[in-house]
Amino acid sequence: MLRQTTRSLVSGAIGLASLAITLAVPAAAADKLTYFTWSGYELPAFNKSFLAAHPDSVDISVFSDDDEAFTKVKAGFHPDLAHPCYDKIARWNKEGLLQPIDTKRIKNFDTIFPVFKDLPDIQAGDGKVWMVPWDWGNTSILYRSDLVKDPAPSWNLLWDKQYAGRIATIDAVHDTPVVAAIMAGVNPFDMSAADVDKVAAKLREQRPLLRAYTTDMTSVEQSLASGELVAAMTWNASATTLKKQGVKVEFMKPKEGMLTWACGFVMLKDAKNVDLAYDFINSRLEGDSGKELITQYGYGSASSAAFALVSKDELTRLQLPSDPNVVLKSTVFTGPMKQNDDLAKMFEKVKAGG
Repeated sequence: MLRQTTRSLVSGAIGLASLAITLAVPAAAADKLTYFTWSGYELPAFNKSFLAAHPDSVDISVFSDDDEAFTKVKAGFHPDLAHPCYDKIARWNKEGLLQPIDTKRIKNFDTIFPVFKDLPDIQAGDGKVWMVPWDWGNTSILYRSDLVKDPAPSWNLLWDKQYAGRIATIDAVHDTPVVAAIMAGVNPFDMSAADVDKVAAKLREQRPLLRAYTTDMTSVEQSLASGELVAAMTWNASATTLKKQGVKVEFMKPKEGMLTWACGFVMLKDAKNVDLAYDFINSRLEGDSGKELITQYGYGSASSAAFALVSKDELTRLQLPSDPNVVLKSTVFTGPMKQNDDLAKMFEKVKAGG
C-alpha cells in the first residue's frame, strides 16, 4: 500500500483512472506532468482540481515497490514527481536524484500531521522538504477468520507449520525481512553482520512454509477469498477490499507491533514541469482527495483535513484513528534501513534457496 503489484488496488480502479490519464509513459509531452507511483494511486478522484485546471495534463507510470522505482530513476527514467516511501528518501537523496520542495508553495502543508511533517530525513532546510507526506498505512497479517480459529496475535502465524503451503508474504526488503528481524530479536533498521545472519536464518525457516513471495495484492486477495491462502502479509487495502466482498477476514494486531509506513511526493532534480508538479501536490493535499484515499483503500491520509471529512463510524470500521500518533504508539514505524543493500542481497539469496 495495491497493484497488479500495488499498495492497494480496489477492483475497477484502473478503469476509472483510464478516463483521465494514461498509464504508459514512454516520453511525455513538455506540457504534461509525469508522475511515477504505485499502481492504484492514479485515480482521478485523488486530484480532481488538478484535472479540472489541467485536463489531460498528467502521464502516469507505475512501479511495484520502492526498490524498482529507485533502480529505474537511477538508470535514467526522468519523471517530474515520484511517490516513494519515507524509508527510502535518504537513499534517493544520496544519489542526487531529488530537488527540494518549497513548502511555501504547498497550500495545505500545515494540515499534515507533525509526526510525518517533521520526519528528519525529509527536512531540506529553509522551509523546504525532500518529500511531501501524503499517505500512510499498516502492514500486518490478513487471515481467514473462519479457517484460522483464534490465532495468537503474533507475526509467528507466518511461521506456523500447520498452515504450510497456505501462507504468503510480501516480496520486499522493507516488509518481510523487517518482520523476520523483529521475530529474531534484532533491530530491523540498524543491524550488525551477525544480526543479518540471524534474520537470514529466520527467513530460511519460513521459506518452505510459503506458497508465495509476492507484491501482487490482487492475486493474494483472490487466493484468500478462495481459501487457497489462509494468511498473508498485506496492507490495509486488502482487508478493506475483502471485507467489502463479504469474505471472513481479520487484519491482525500482532503483539510485536504492526508495521506502519508513510509515503509521499518527491520532485526529481531534473523535473521539467515544476509548476504543474506543485499544482498536482496541492490538489492531492485537499481534504476531498485524502477522504477518497481513506474510504476507498482504508489508508490514512497525512492530512488532518481529510480525516475531518470522514465519520467516526467509518474510521472505526476501517480500524483507523483520526490521529496517526495513536497508531504509532503500538506499531513499528518503517524508517531508513542502514543495511538495506546487504539485506536485499541476502533476501534474494534466501528466496532462491540459498
